[in-house]
Amino acid sequence: MGEDLAVRIVLLVLMVGAGILIIWMARATASGRLMRNAVAGIRVPSTMASEEAWLAAHIRAKRPTTFGGVASIASGLVALLPVPETMLAASVLVGCGVMLAFVLYGARVGSRAAAEVSASSDR
Repeated sequence: MGEDLAVRIVLLVLMVGAGILIIWMARATASGRLMRNAVAGIRVPSTMASEEAWLAAHIRAKRPTTFGGVASIASGLVALLPVPETMLAASVLVGCGVMLAFVLYGARVGSRAAAEVSASSDR
């Protein structure tokens, strides 16, 4: 039983921690507190082209990315429930998939918004 508890604690900490980090980054980049950098955020050529493109991309991506963070937190909280290990593993895998889908969708809409900003500034 001790090993099961350790696994549940690790899953809880990792998934909730990742979700909190994703939500923080979505908010910080969309508000302009986290400026263009080489480590965090949507780093594709269209977003790295200018500060305006970076900000436009992250404002547009904030909502889906935040949903991804919430999905991560929710799947991590399942570790607190008295469910069988197979159900726990399935919920964490599904949560990771949903998180990834939302984050990738956010990156897609964000990069499109950045491309629109770059195109309008080239005119």
